[in-house]
Amino acid sequence: MNDTTRTKRQGAVKQITSHSNPIVKEIKALVSQRKYRTQSGLFVAEGLKLATDALDAGWEVRYLVLGPDARDHPVAQKAAATAKARGALILEVNTAVLAAMTRKDNPQMVVGVYEQKLMPIDSIRPQDSTVWVALDRVRDPGNLGTIIRTVDAVGASGIILVGDCTDPFAVETVRATMGSLFHVPIVKTGKDRFKSLATAWPGTVAATHLKGSVDYRQPDYSEPVLLVMGNEQQGLEDDMAEVCKTLIRIPQVGEADSLNLAVATGISLYEIRRKHLAL
Repeated sequence: MNDTTRTKRQGAVKQITSHSNPIVKEIKALVSQRKYRTQSGLFVAEGLKLATDALDAGWEVRYLVLGPDARDHPVAQKAAATAKARGALILEVNTAVLAAMTRKDNPQMVVGVYEQKLMPIDSIRPQDSTVWVALDRVRDPGNLGTIIRTVDAVGASGIILVGDCTDPFAVETVRATMGSLFHVPIVKTGKDRFKSLATAWPGTVAATHLKGSVDYRQPDYSEPVLLVMGNEQQGLEDDMAEVCKTLIRIPQVGEADSLNLAVATGISLYEIRRKHLAL
């Protein structure tokens, strides 16, 4: 058993004042490098709200970093006590170290490092689902984070990331979810495996597409629903559209030639859920 595993299991409190501390360097790498996040299976979430959401949802916490403002903050101290009881290493740092970790001049008072969670695609059970959202090559972390938050808000089942997508565990994505990351199952898969899933899907498979001829308000969206959305610049590729049974469009009356991906996904999701929950 290595030192990291022992510390995680037992929990501890450690004060750090040096920028060159190995844990500080590790957290900086998690913030800035997708490769390191992938290799380590860890990610960073900034802020007391996200720390509380992650703990309440039962996510595994590796480190909980407390800045000076958190020392006498009752909610922060409660989060630290919970994390420590679960085996986390609690790091008490000064503002300069906290800023170095997060690469921000005005960092949040609490920063958490958590173990990533991804759901295997074979675990999806359409018959037990409401709406899954599939995103084909989504590239913008703000869009992805906003979509995760919207999926949570409408009570959908989860998100499938298809192909080369932005990192759902990047700091920018996590921040944009406003804590919903800890409540929404996420699947990552390749195009071929997704197309097999979509082809066998027993309910509605709908996609927004330039060739869409059906107003998004017209389908009955019989559950389970698989909503497929394309890349921000290129839209949905034709071979992906071919496995979708219904190609929908969102009418536009102004001069804009397209909608933001997160906005279009939100409009579609609320219409789908309205049909079943009277939202």
